[in-house]
Amino acid sequence: MKRLVVLLAALSLAAASAWAAAPSHKKGEEHKADEKSEGKPEATGFFKPESSTTSGSVTVEGRRIDYEAVAGTLVVHPRGWDDAAKKPEKDDDKDKTAAGADKNPDAEASMFYVAYFKKGAAAGSRPVTFLFNGGPGSSTMWLHIGAFGPRRVVTADDSHTPPAPYRVVNNDFSLLDASDLVFIDAPGTGFSRVAGKDKEKSFYGVDPDAYAFCQFVTQFLSKYGRWNSPKYLFGESYGTPRASVMVNQLERSNDVDMNGVILLSAVLNFDLGPDGPENNPGVDVPYELALPTYAATAWYHHKVSAPELGPFLDEVEHFSETDYALALAQGASLPDAQREAMAAKLHDYTGLPIDYIKKANLRITGGEFEKTLQDDEGETTGRLDTRFSGPSLDPLSKSADYDPQSAAISAAYVAAFNSYVRKDLHFGDGQTYRPTAYDVVSPHWIRSHIPPGGGFGGGPPTAPPNAPNVMPDLAGAMKYNPDLKVLLAGGYYDLATPFFGAEYEMHHLPMPAKLQSNIEYHFYQSGHMVYAHEASLKQIHDNVSAFIRKTSREKSE
Repeated sequence: MKRLVVLLAALSLAAASAWAAAPSHKKGEEHKADEKSEGKPEATGFFKPESSTTSGSVTVEGRRIDYEAVAGTLVVHPRGWDDAAKKPEKDDDKDKTAAGADKNPDAEASMFYVAYFKKGAAAGSRPVTFLFNGGPGSSTMWLHIGAFGPRRVVTADDSHTPPAPYRVVNNDFSLLDASDLVFIDAPGTGFSRVAGKDKEKSFYGVDPDAYAFCQFVTQFLSKYGRWNSPKYLFGESYGTPRASVMVNQLERSNDVDMNGVILLSAVLNFDLGPDGPENNPGVDVPYELALPTYAATAWYHHKVSAPELGPFLDEVEHFSETDYALALAQGASLPDAQREAMAAKLHDYTGLPIDYIKKANLRITGGEFEKTLQDDEGETTGRLDTRFSGPSLDPLSKSADYDPQSAAISAAYVAAFNSYVRKDLHFGDGQTYRPTAYDVVSPHWIRSHIPPGGGFGGGPPTAPPNAPNVMPDLAGAMKYNPDLKVLLAGGYYDLATPFFGAEYEMHHLPMPAKLQSNIEYHFYQSGHMVYAHEASLKQIHDNVSAFIRKTSREKSE
């Protein structure tokens, strides 16, 4: 379960920082929208909103776009906070704060963002997209400097990127051609900070995290006058369950209809992942959903014989849903002859030794596959992107000890973003940017989740604490707003959130069948970070750009 929750394996920045310290330095002038907002933000107990504004241009597929960039922070509070409450003046009253004291009103988070606004565009009709990575405990520098911001770091396609200096180039595939962009760092990551009473409980968890992001979105809409703009959420990895909870909260609690949700490398039901299914015996679906990714990976590394990937995957998917599912369902009652035949078929699809498959009882976990596929070469196969390989740290280990893709590209992303945010955006001097904060966030993360209609009088109060399932949240939002459109994207070589599993989740959303037509699917010959493969970056850019143009136009007509 731990491997599944930590969906983005990335390099930890080796530097100690005063986590809760508010940003202390900025360059550049305040954004002009401050003067037009619904009242200038006031400083709070621990943090105050800050911003630095710069200008730039990017050429997207041959067309120049001039933009204004704002790097800054907004302050948000946990559920139950009363913006009219006053702090007590006497020490003996400190535990008798105004309404909502039992819900930690003193905790707050300063959330860092970078917003890009196309110059000369009318705010009312210009779409705005809120983007975030996941983890939980990851910043959003990956989507920012690797995918859709105006500048992009160049990394090796399926091997280790050599050390600095790294190349940072104009991003030909920035989404600024279709939408204004807002990259948001989760509380405790990047330049975002948390402080106050019970700060971890207030922001580190499925529901408090989504609530903080919803607050950020509504504040941003007010600050920059974007309430009437077409609006989108773009989540990657753990950002996909975050986006699913958010869109339901925004629709039903804030009356904010979203035009669309983009889910990249999605997992909404944590019981369906390939990491740790052996701890949930009797539930065999994760093995079935991971098999097509095993097959794609074996094909890429020439461990199986198949002329083309597409027809091969069609065959494996059909096998997963039929013969393989039926065999696993029989458990110990599966006849020996069928067990032998099934092991041979799995060998044909995965390239794993037949004896190994039999010892594993026909059930291979993600970590076992990564360690075993190229074991005869002393190599471990990647998890986030199985096209990558690296030397096995322990040849005798049962499962993979690290992720070769994370080791191959993380340093380039960290160096490129740290340089860019300071030199180009003029933000962050004297501060530490935390690309990941798993060591801080994970120990406190609350996995339980209150589903739509639950926990507030009627219905079950929470989903299982170790395996949240937010499929009802996305389905609830789509039923509440039948015009809501969803774009699902993923990579064939992603073993953190297998593409077949994400497709399975969409097909099993608890909603009327007619709403299935609101979902479109795009899969690429890349991994978890689809954009790390340049050809796939172009494809996903074109698909998402077309999705935004189509849904924003439909909404306005």
